[in-house]
Amino acid sequence: MQQSDCFQLGYIAKLHGFKGEVSLFLDVTNPTDYASLDAFFIELNGHLTPFFVQSFQLKNKGFAAVKLEGVDTENDAKVLLRKSCYLPLSLLPELDDKHFYDHEVIDFTVIDTISGEVGKLAQVIDLPVNPLLQVLNGEKEILIPFVDGLIQRVDRAEKTLYIAAPEGLIEMYLS
Repeated sequence: MQQSDCFQLGYIAKLHGFKGEVSLFLDVTNPTDYASLDAFFIELNGHLTPFFVQSFQLKNKGFAAVKLEGVDTENDAKVLLRKSCYLPLSLLPELDDKHFYDHEVIDFTVIDTISGEVGKLAQVIDLPVNPLLQVLNGEKEILIPFVDGLIQRVDRAEKTLYIAAPEGLIEMYLS
């Protein structure tokens, strides 16, 4: 399995107990969607290595206590600390035309209802208080607050993201 065929599920945050259990931080919108995992990949030495789940118990704030097969001691578990965990892209639920996964819209053309073509989406900056879309227009960077009602339509076939930016925002960056 290649990393390009996967999405990051989260990472091993810390030890959980002393019999090889770990605390997995689930960096996903709905952690409960992954409560019945039977396996996932952990990046070790640049390779995605499959691990089978022996037990998986959701805790609070996106954490899960996980016991992996073959990880039976505290020393076994220490090797996994701060390692990224992945699942195949095929396991992501399909979204409608108003929602997207951050990784799938990178390099999409961004078109605003008033300003027209704004540029290419460079990244979604996932700040807890004020998430942003970073759009590049030539050498200019445009930061658009990712607020409710911003996304009008996602056209995956044409790789285009239609938005309704706050009035005057795009012009402020381009003038």
